[in-house]
Amino acid sequence: MKELIKNFIETTNAGDVDGALCLFAPDAIIDDVSVGDAFVGKEGVRLYLERFFVGYHTFSKLLSIETIDDRHAAVRLDFTGDFGHETGTLKIAINSDGQIERADADLD
Repeated sequence: MKELIKNFIETTNAGDVDGALCLFAPDAIIDDVSVGDAFVGKEGVRLYLERFFVGYHTFSKLLSIETIDDRHAAVRLDFTGDFGHETGTLKIAINSDGQIERADADLD
C-alpha cells in the first residue's frame, strides 16, 4: 500500500496522468466532496487528474499513512498549487490486483 501511495504522489507531482492512471482499476471511483463530484472509470479519473492535479499545478507531500487493513488506508497530504495551500485526507481502497478501486478525497 505504501509503495502504491508513493507512486501516486510521484506520478501526479510529475504531471504524469498516464502513469497515475496505471495505478487505478478500470472501474475506479474518485469521490471528492471538496469539489462536490465523483469521477468514475478511467475516463473520469483522467478528467479528475487533468483538472485538479495538472490544471492547478498541484504538488502533494505525504504527511502520514494510517493503514486500516490490507486493502484500506487513510492518507494525509499537504497540497500546494495555483489554488494556494491545503491539507486533506485521501481514503484509499485497493482491489485484489493492488489497484486503486476507490479514493475518497476531502480537503480540511
